[in-house]
Amino acid sequence: MLAAVGVMSAQPALAGKTVEPFIPVQTSTVASNGDVNPYGVAFVPNGFPKGGKTASGDVLVSNFNAGTSPTTQGTGMTIVSVTPDGVQTTFFQGTPPLGLTTALNVLKKGFVIVGNVPNNMGSPEQGSLIVLDKNGSQLTGSPLVDSTFLNGPWDSTVIDNGNSAIVFVSCVNNGTVTRLELTFSGGSVAIKSKVTIANGYKHRTDPTAFVLGPTGLAYDGKSDTLYVASTEDNAIYAIADAAKATTSNGKGTIVFADQTRLHGPLGLVLAPNGDLISSQGDAIMPDPNQQSEIVEFTKSGQFVTEFAVDSTIGAAFGIALDERKEAAVNFAAVNDTLNTVIVYDLSDK
Repeated sequence: MLAAVGVMSAQPALAGKTVEPFIPVQTSTVASNGDVNPYGVAFVPNGFPKGGKTASGDVLVSNFNAGTSPTTQGTGMTIVSVTPDGVQTTFFQGTPPLGLTTALNVLKKGFVIVGNVPNNMGSPEQGSLIVLDKNGSQLTGSPLVDSTFLNGPWDSTVIDNGNSAIVFVSCVNNGTVTRLELTFSGGSVAIKSKVTIANGYKHRTDPTAFVLGPTGLAYDGKSDTLYVASTEDNAIYAIADAAKATTSNGKGTIVFADQTRLHGPLGLVLAPNGDLISSQGDAIMPDPNQQSEIVEFTKSGQFVTEFAVDSTIGAAFGIALDERKEAAVNFAAVNDTLNTVIVYDLSDK
């Protein structure tokens, strides 16, 4: 059991809670084909059609590495589904090499969107967005490929409009954030519009982390603000008018850049209380006393709390929140050192 510490907010999302597993154990994310290194994680929402290979309340996890020994980054091709009682099955297995990333979203109409950045002899390729149905089968028109607007889709977040969706994508290969409007018809998907809404984030390849650049995205619909976790910049930015912008806003405005608390921010979510929560990849300014940290902070830049998902460096990556109305708010985090996912119950105890 992990206890959150450092309370500095009246109603924090993590602090003051007993942060204990909702799934009884840290469930393995190693796929049946041996894929490892979990990156993306997403809850299956209410309204997801029944009868598929995953169901509302399950957790989906994407794998970045193939299971060969030694494992190679950017070659994983599977998404696994984990039930609330910890049963894991394979939801999707693609054609190698893929390198499925943190860009993982689940839509209520029964669609799953996942990004990939393949490894080409040590260098990240352009990649694409793959769109799947409830059975893990690709839709007609998938994968979505664009050398400008989908150049290394590293993370994503969505505005789910039913038969269409606004998808914000962080592109790790060119340091941009793009906005795509996707439309769904029958078993097909198409891009209706695309625009770059932010650019100028630092990005580079890395011998340990493979590639660094803009990663986690969290959207606040009330203010139409997109928050961006830029790993190499070691900062969190805010992009105004995210759903309406027709041109780039540069990097946006810095929200949080506490160099004591941030160590290469990766995953990013917006908590129900309005705070932001980010996982730290330890690729930038690593601190031996703060390894694999999950950090909560306000949108005004005030640190709230932190806790570790693992005592070793580089274990934290994708994070997600489950906000189904009939459920307590649950928080999922992958551990890519142990190749597990764990879901924490954030309800008041």
